[in-house]
Amino acid sequence: MLKENKQIIQANNNLFGKENYIWMIAGLVVITLGFILMAGGKSADPKVFDPKEVYSTTRITIAPFLVIAGFVLEIIGIMKKTKALYN
Repeated sequence: MLKENKQIIQANNNLFGKENYIWMIAGLVVITLGFILMAGGKSADPKVFDPKEVYSTTRITIAPFLVIAGFVLEIIGIMKKTKALYN
């Protein structure tokens, strides 16, 4: 009986569960993808400015949306209740 209680207490010491870590890793992947899409725009000639590359839909709209979505996933991962703690 005492050994079982120790195992239950040990299991409850984790702040986050496996599902929380999956949500947080997914958030980090989405944030990283957003920053990768935002980067770039290097041209062969540094004296030439190409507004189509700098102000593309990917960099101005999609990439910031992905970064914000990644932060939302991080918040979900942190705030989601762990099932092990409340069973």
